Amino acid sequence: MAETSRDDVRQSAEDLWASGFYCAESVLLAVTRAEGLDSQLLPAVASAFCSGQARTCGPCGALSGALMAVGAVLGRRSEKDAMDAVYAAGGQLIETFEGEFGSRDCRTLLDGCDLGTPEGQAMFRERGFMERCRNFTGRAAEMAREVIAEHRR
Repeated sequence: MAETSRDDVRQSAEDLWASGFYCAESVLLAVTRAEGLDSQLLPAVASAFCSGQARTCGPCGALSGALMAVGAVLGRRSEKDAMDAVYAAGGQLIETFEGEFGSRDCRTLLDGCDLGTPEGQAMFRERGFMERCRNFTGRAAEMAREVIAEHRR
């Protein structure tokens, strides 16, 4: 498998976002594909995490997708496997994301936008949050790739 650069993973996530996949789906797909993992299940398992967990204003979908990617690569394959690497990488990822963006919460990241309401949907479009979310998506993919490389078994 050819090495995929950080910039390539970011671009892949942003391209997936632009193609119609949402935040969590795009990050999970970009990172796992860069790792040589591919399955039709991957975007599906991420779908409910998009838009702040099913439009409930919860954790950012891009961050959730990045955490799923970390788990897909570093996570346990049996109940006897240790959790140390995935917990360390996941914690580092969350800390890095919050450090860069100031929050992990979708509503906060989008200036109070409630994606679960028609008014929030209008605000999302009117305020150009599509570009902001594209950036969260690309950066989350980069961050995931970085922590995976650092904590790889």
